[in-house]
Amino acid sequence: MRNYINTILCLMIIFVGFTSCEYDGIDPLTPVDPGQDAGSPVVSVEYPQEGTTIKVVEEISSINIRFEVTDDIEIADIEVAVDGNMIASMSEFTDYRIVSEQVMFDNLTNGDHVLTVTATDMAGNTTTSTVNFSKEPPYTPKFEGEYLYMPFDGDYIDLVTITNPTVEGSPAFDSDAFFGTGAYTGTANSYLSFPIDTDELGTEFSAAFWYKVSDDPNRAGILVAGADENRTQGFRLFREAAGDQQRIKANIGNGTGESWNDGGLIDVDGDWVHVAFTVSNTQSAIYINGTQVNTSTVAGGIDWTNVEELTIGNGGPTFSYWNHLYDSSSLDELRLFDRALTADEVQALINASAETFQMSFEGEYSDAIANREISVVGDPGFSTDAAQGAQSYEGAEGSYLTASAEGLKTASFSGTFWYKVSAEAGRAGIITIAPEDTENPDAQNNRSSGFRLFREASGEMQRIKLHVGNANGDNWNDGGLVDPSSSDWVHVAFTIQGNESAVYIDGELVNTGAISGDGISWEAANTLSIMSGAPHFTGWNHLSDTSLIDDLTFYNKALTQDEIQADMNQ
Repeated sequence: MRNYINTILCLMIIFVGFTSCEYDGIDPLTPVDPGQDAGSPVVSVEYPQEGTTIKVVEEISSINIRFEVTDDIEIADIEVAVDGNMIASMSEFTDYRIVSEQVMFDNLTNGDHVLTVTATDMAGNTTTSTVNFSKEPPYTPKFEGEYLYMPFDGDYIDLVTITNPTVEGSPAFDSDAFFGTGAYTGTANSYLSFPIDTDELGTEFSAAFWYKVSDDPNRAGILVAGADENRTQGFRLFREAAGDQQRIKANIGNGTGESWNDGGLIDVDGDWVHVAFTVSNTQSAIYINGTQVNTSTVAGGIDWTNVEELTIGNGGPTFSYWNHLYDSSSLDELRLFDRALTADEVQALINASAETFQMSFEGEYSDAIANREISVVGDPGFSTDAAQGAQSYEGAEGSYLTASAEGLKTASFSGTFWYKVSAEAGRAGIITIAPEDTENPDAQNNRSSGFRLFREASGEMQRIKLHVGNANGDNWNDGGLVDPSSSDWVHVAFTIQGNESAVYIDGELVNTGAISGDGISWEAANTLSIMSGAPHFTGWNHLSDTSLIDDLTFYNKALTQDEIQADMNQ
């Protein structure tokens, strides 16, 4: 009985202690009426965004869908669908008013797709957000009859057929590539072999590539496609010593005999040269840097009987005699065609190979050359006022694009674009590839490397200026003036080569600037910024540009004035 009384007394003390809390400044919990549901849920899709294009090697890939749903009272359920097929449904949430979720979709095929995220609240109000996006192969053939394309940027894949070769031995990659991030470099007893569909190729054929020739060994196979050691089928493109030079030669089999083309000479000096080899139904031709150096008669074109493989970087199993073995040279941007290219088409290949970056701003922020990842800062937009195509980039305050500068940092460099300048903000960054200024994170202005193309007010005009860093000092080019009151687009180009920079407006040279020392330095300049000086050129308020820009292209050479005018007039 005493224990029972003691228990009752303890419970009463605890109850009094709890109820006395309100006298210690702590109010008791009081239910709050949430009121009536005032509106429908808000659905925001973070990725993919409208117009996103996904380019990956895999034919079927994954996408991580990210979205946020908010409601003033309570979210009841969310459904996620791709192309009308529901891939996720959820109704249990930690926070019933704000839901941030990710949904992985693992069956994304090439083509156009529609994503819908549908949210319903407890009152039955429903909101659906729709996003159109697409998946494309990593490469779409750019030239008529293109049968194979190998950029050698860290792998050996053919981007036309998404086929990997058989790798013999241990070939390597040369980071000193002509284009992109890598080139094929041969090593002893190494080569690549590809299966080829000769029914698709027909009796006409072309091959083109960039080549940095080595004379060790003094002869080698470059590209070979033979049936056996009988040279009456397929072809053999190879090199042989000719004094201090190397001669590029070809042998073609037409089924009943063989044709020899003695080609032309290449200096062994470390420079990249462009080599093209064509075969029509009547003749073969070899071009070096766009110049036809030799032809030979080929009656009836190539005969492909029993030819099943292409060998790259070696004479391979069908042309190893006469010591045409492995090639220790570097080879880049290899393309094969199912037709004979003309001289003009060979030159067009050379010109196209100089382009390292291209953005047309047709409803998306994508690099058509290297498919590099583009990051969007702020909220830039697209304008239907375009110099080329249907849309252009429209700048906004605090907005710009960034990307890796990998593959762009060449000793010679050019940029071209169309520009409709805004006088809003007296100054702005346009294009920069600049290093981070770790000593001044809030006012970055490390000008020791890379370049900065920007604009500044000059009375009622805007002056486009260029700065080039060479590790030793400032190298300025005061450029020229554009009129912000004009409704016309202007064409802007700038070049950097050796000890000089140049700025062109509407195809006319407006200024040059000296670059001391060894020319441009790219040390630690790893970030490309478009339409702002940010993030690495903000110390003088060269911030976001609210102007319009269109058809932005970079090149790995210094364009001539004729080439700039051709770009302007195309």
